[in-house]
Amino acid sequence: MIANPRFSTVDGVLRRSAARFPERTALRFADRAWTYAELDQAVTRAAGYLRSLGLNSGDRVAAYGTNSDAYAIGFLACARGGLIHVPVNYALKEGELSYLIGQSGSRAVLVDPNLRANLAPVADALDIGQVISLRDEDGSLVDLAGSGDVSEIDWEVADTDLVQLLYTSGTTSKPKGAMMTHTAMVHEYVSSVIALDLDQSDNPLIAMPLYHSAGMHVFMLPYLSVGATISLIETPDIPEILRRIESEKIGSLFLAPTVWVPLAGHPDLDARDLSSLRKAQYGASIMPVTVLNRLRERYPDIKFYNCFGQSEIGPLAAVLGPEDHADRPASCGKAVFFVETRVVDTEGNDVPDGTAGEVLYRSPQLCQGYWENPDATEEAFSGGWFHSGDLVTRDEHGFLTVVDRIKDVINTGGILVASREVEDAIYTHPGVAEVAVIGTPDEKWIEAITAVVVLRPDAGDVASETLIAHVKEQIAPFKVPKRVVFVDELPRNQSGKLLKRELRADL
Repeated sequence: MIANPRFSTVDGVLRRSAARFPERTALRFADRAWTYAELDQAVTRAAGYLRSLGLNSGDRVAAYGTNSDAYAIGFLACARGGLIHVPVNYALKEGELSYLIGQSGSRAVLVDPNLRANLAPVADALDIGQVISLRDEDGSLVDLAGSGDVSEIDWEVADTDLVQLLYTSGTTSKPKGAMMTHTAMVHEYVSSVIALDLDQSDNPLIAMPLYHSAGMHVFMLPYLSVGATISLIETPDIPEILRRIESEKIGSLFLAPTVWVPLAGHPDLDARDLSSLRKAQYGASIMPVTVLNRLRERYPDIKFYNCFGQSEIGPLAAVLGPEDHADRPASCGKAVFFVETRVVDTEGNDVPDGTAGEVLYRSPQLCQGYWENPDATEEAFSGGWFHSGDLVTRDEHGFLTVVDRIKDVINTGGILVASREVEDAIYTHPGVAEVAVIGTPDEKWIEAITAVVVLRPDAGDVASETLIAHVKEQIAPFKVPKRVVFVDELPRNQSGKLLKRELRADL
């Protein structure tokens, strides 16, 4: 039931596209394809089914699965059903899984069958009322959504209602549930379409997880809003990505830097025809400039876009477009259409251009606060702006450059050093595949700059002294690591964000 003729909800994005392009293919996954009309009807059936289970407006529904058409239908069905979707990282188990489902107060869980064993003890302990299979089983959500009558909606959904709890990545503290309304998300979709030049002819491939806000809200829903045909794969498997670009003539691809970096050196790269690819977007963590320049030189016809933001703003806050990459490859660009920014010092005063400060946001894209956490909400929104926790500089033209997360800045001997600057210097060594720089407790230096390094398989013998000498040639002596630790892999969450808190705990 739609009582307000001016309302605009997340599922309305699909409904309007279905009215404009009913016969156009909207989504492909595995051996299934959905036209816009079919997908819209499937969402209504799925919404009706969820409500028939006794779920009521405002109830939370967790989603625990990898990418699939069923996952996308589940999210849109929650939106249409007046339910609050809670996306959960499919790699979580036990305590972390229990925390997100329990803290959100989810009454039901949508789950991939192969993850049901992980969920079972959590569901029993939390007394979850409904566990609903997403796919690959008889009676799953995607089966029920695919056929049958399409009933009239007899409940009301307001665009000011919550549609999703977007949990922060938890890189520095326990995840917090950002309360996102329909209105906030629809504004963010408009910003994404404008800033990233999204077009119905782009033929995008979505490989990054849909539980992460970038995959769902910067690409999936904005591309549905313009009538594109989306190809979806389960996980960001590099050989499969390259194969699909060639076989399906993919024109647009978003990946986190943690996928772009190994893709740039993957042996399959030379064997695949990537000539169809015209747009390449990256974000969710900082892209090493050396890797970015390598990709731009190898593929001069591809337009690269840097996407920057955080869950609490939907997540897109700023974009560096292709026309600005040559002059500002380290920048994350300018604020998008519906976002205003300030850069301030610790007292909340605006800093001069070129001076590092915290970036603050004011935007209709912003969350309403943090679920069941009024203290964190009050702190984040103090002074009438949202405090991001990101340290940036802004130039005279309004371009932002990320210095670091404020909590990742290292205090060494009383001097503050941005870990990103040290990481960029280490990345220029040809033997380095990945690096994370952190501060570790030190009696003399307060925090000793410590580099945690993953070497390339063909790097040979690279000693810590070699890397330290290499870095000394590029940056000031006080920024040079005091210690280098070699590891096989860095701890990251499934969206590609580096978990420096885990490194600090281990070291």
